[in-house]
Amino acid sequence: MNPLVIAIDSSTTATKAIVVDTEGKVLALGRQDIDLLSPEQGFGEHDPRQWWTSTRDAVAQALAQLTPAEKERIAAFGITHQRESFAPFAADGTPLRNGILWLDIRAADQVQRYGTPEIHALSGRPADVTPGLYKMAWLKENEPESLAKADKVTTVSAYIAFCLTGQWVDSAACADSLSLSNIKTLEYDDGLLQIAGVRREQMADLVKPGQVLGTLKKSVAEEWGIGEIPIVAGCGDGQAAGVGAAAVTPDVAYLNMGTAVVAGVPSAEYRYEKLFRTEAAGVPDTYVLELVQNSGAYLSGWFRRAFGKPELAGAPDPELEALAAARTPGSGGLVTMPYWGAVQSPHWDPIARGAVVGWRGTHGKGSMYRSLLEAICIEMSRSLHAMEEATGVKLTAVRGMGGGLRSPLWRQIMTDAIGLPITGCEEEEISALGAAVIAMASTGVFGGDDVATAARKMARFTDVTEPNMANHEIYNELSAIQDRLYENLRETNARLYEFSRKHPDAELTGGEG
Repeated sequence: MNPLVIAIDSSTTATKAIVVDTEGKVLALGRQDIDLLSPEQGFGEHDPRQWWTSTRDAVAQALAQLTPAEKERIAAFGITHQRESFAPFAADGTPLRNGILWLDIRAADQVQRYGTPEIHALSGRPADVTPGLYKMAWLKENEPESLAKADKVTTVSAYIAFCLTGQWVDSAACADSLSLSNIKTLEYDDGLLQIAGVRREQMADLVKPGQVLGTLKKSVAEEWGIGEIPIVAGCGDGQAAGVGAAAVTPDVAYLNMGTAVVAGVPSAEYRYEKLFRTEAAGVPDTYVLELVQNSGAYLSGWFRRAFGKPELAGAPDPELEALAAARTPGSGGLVTMPYWGAVQSPHWDPIARGAVVGWRGTHGKGSMYRSLLEAICIEMSRSLHAMEEATGVKLTAVRGMGGGLRSPLWRQIMTDAIGLPITGCEEEEISALGAAVIAMASTGVFGGDDVATAARKMARFTDVTEPNMANHEIYNELSAIQDRLYENLRETNARLYEFSRKHPDAELTGGEG
């Protein structure tokens, strides 16, 4: 038996499809972009029909690269997706409005009204603008007909699964991102559904990751030229990245340096701390403890667009990287709060704002750019070490991934801040690889269906970046200063939030890093 699997990752910007063998080698890749819509400032939406059309076309693109013999070896289909995003649908799959995305920040008022530590403990997710719960509450209050008329209100993965199988079924490790489930039981909670303004019958049925959601419809199978294979329940893209990196023991963290910077560690049991959110893992009956900073590559990209070379359109700038690399750690006393997109870990404050403190006439754009990168890394380092204290498990390894890893400067600063080596993952589409691992485990090719075993067999790594421990000590000193800024500016940020609502202005829009 030498099976292949197809896996897709339907993300914010595109759907990627890969065909993978038992060694984790990607034999074929397809990609189809998805249009990001912003009908109002702070809104982020998709036309949900593109979730399916981009999947259909990306898979077809990947399959076109295979021989007929290779197509016959395809044994399963895995799914991962952008978490927290959702849309209302008619029973036949017709969307009733645009999907609302994880990056949409319209629900700050609902977060303040409904968000509590109790809901965090119940759902696994802190009160923040990203979970679907609060944006559904926004719809309930502002567009009640969108929810009232819907036969189904589902995640991206559930809609794609419907298009593949004809059934409204979702992975419990995908649906948990809506914050409508009791994270301990992975069943929908009536109280959370009531806050969101939806009914149980409007939700997709749930199965554990690794279980079969259904069988590929004959019409789709014939279109792609493959068999009627099982569609295997996956997990959200963050958890899937951890699976793809074989971060399947509590002492190994995954670190995704993307538009958002996300890190996580597996846990055999449910844990609640304000610091992190708790999610259903791709390994069944386990959890992921996850740290989130939305201001990742988004923040560096913002700087390059606002102050860099216009012709680069926000793309990496080697000259700017060189200017920042020439500065000493801390740039002689420049510290940043990287809360351009509010703050998630560790404070979970939807109205927090960024700040740069310590400006002097000796600072230029190289100092500012370095300070932004340092702020992201110092914040993540402080959160990772706080997670070690909360779990009682010391980290022994960090597996890195994401576009930020391609910046030698950012990668080195992150390594120095954490004080541990960072090992790079070979596969760029690491979340799709995680979905492929879960699908491959379901075939039994490794002697069972254990996802952790499959992950160790299929993960592939590149180089290791070692920390400069002298710089690590400097960043620890700077971290203590940065940590105090949030509380010092909390009242000011609240007043600025109210001021901006009264007097809105936006010089720049968009902002993918």
